[in-house]
Amino acid sequence: MSSQGPTVGSIEVPSSLSALHDVCKVILDQLARYRFGEEDVFAVHLALEEAFSNAVEHGNRGDPTKTVRIDYTIDENQVVLRLTDQGNGFDPRKVPDPRLEENITEVRGRGLLLIRAYMDEVQFTPKGNSVRMVRLRHPDPEPDQA
Repeated sequence: MSSQGPTVGSIEVPSSLSALHDVCKVILDQLARYRFGEEDVFAVHLALEEAFSNAVEHGNRGDPTKTVRIDYTIDENQVVLRLTDQGNGFDPRKVPDPRLEENITEVRGRGLLLIRAYMDEVQFTPKGNSVRMVRLRHPDPEPDQA
């Protein structure tokens, strides 16, 4: 793979789930440019969808006059995404664990669990209205192990 510098960018879109497709396209096109494998692409796509949906629905409370900003840095070794909404924030430590028996039948609450499972680093700002997610390039599985 030829060495190329990082791609750094920012997207700011209306706080609407209808903007999700365009946001994902920008990021996934960059992953293709750096030839990330299917496992990495899946992980980043899933985490991006979950974090964006949370920003729209919970952070900005579905208010289309607010925005969601996505800052990204992508290079040959990693994908770094920061999503920031204009909401009041939240304390991620207070989100119930969906794996506990008392929460197992809840329809909601699995997004953060999925984000943490698929990304290598997940950090929230103290205010709780911005999340930084990092996915390190994982080696592609051997053809026999796929």
